[in-house]
Amino acid sequence: MTGRNCFISGFVRMILLLIAVSMVAFILITKAPIDPLVSYIGTNSTLSAEAKEEIADYWGLNDPLPKRFLTWASHALQGDLGTSITYKKPVAFVIRSRFACSFALMLLAWTLSGILGFVSGILCGLFQGSIFDRAMRVFCLAVKSAPTFWLGLLVLTVFAVQLGWFPIGMAAPVGKLASDVTLADRLYHLALPVFTLTIVSMSEAVLYTRQKLIEIMNSDFILYAKARGENRYQLVKRHVLRNIALPVITIQFASFSELFGGMALAENVFSYPGIGTATTAAALNADVPLLLGIALCSALFVFAGNLIANILYGVFDPRIREGGDYV
Repeated sequence: MTGRNCFISGFVRMILLLIAVSMVAFILITKAPIDPLVSYIGTNSTLSAEAKEEIADYWGLNDPLPKRFLTWASHALQGDLGTSITYKKPVAFVIRSRFACSFALMLLAWTLSGILGFVSGILCGLFQGSIFDRAMRVFCLAVKSAPTFWLGLLVLTVFAVQLGWFPIGMAAPVGKLASDVTLADRLYHLALPVFTLTIVSMSEAVLYTRQKLIEIMNSDFILYAKARGENRYQLVKRHVLRNIALPVITIQFASFSELFGGMALAENVFSYPGIGTATTAAALNADVPLLLGIALCSALFVFAGNLIANILYGVFDPRIREGGDYV
């Protein structure tokens, strides 16, 4: 398959994915038990029935479900995702401003979890049965079985409340003008959320890398390399890294969706103003336009992660690049 055909195939799959996600999300969100009209005007509203009916007609809440979806889809194709009921601002503006904060959080956590997980997995595999290996396995299994919000609360209690080393939450110091907030301030407030997401995300990379390295080190071609006099460092550099790089890349990029879900929980624990807190607020308020916009954004995010992974396959394995199989 040529590179052009692969690109066209990937683009078609992305369009079909967005259509499917938007349809499923629209049906699930509109069938939620929370009434968006009540969320918009409040439970203690004194508006008359006629006024409520006018608002419902304005938002199209009385239209049949297929008509509502087609109306929303036609506006979305023109770049208009609607107005958020929660924030009283365009959905595109809310997502853009919130995603900027969330992207920094996810990028740091994803990068650190990949590097630390890969390195720790190699060390565990090389020193199988050591104290470090046993401790890391126990740690990874414990972290994988613990809820993200519980780990976040534990980290918050220890490092922010008891020790007082880091702020309790938010993305910047309270009461400080946005123009006065420095990069050091933002990194300082990012430390605990990033730490929480990193330890949550790295366990799978550690365990998978360890297992693959043990399998490779016990293979016949490694025994042959040892017979030629290669030491452990040469074995890892020449034979092990390339063989485990592709599977680890697959695991790491496949964790995009899990990282997105964990980010939502971590942001709520640390009161971080990102996509996660916006999703929670939109769900509680039955903010259909914002929830649909976030659903499309998350689908694009995960698809982009898989696309980047496929492109990187060609970097690590020239046979894939020559075949042009990128998507």
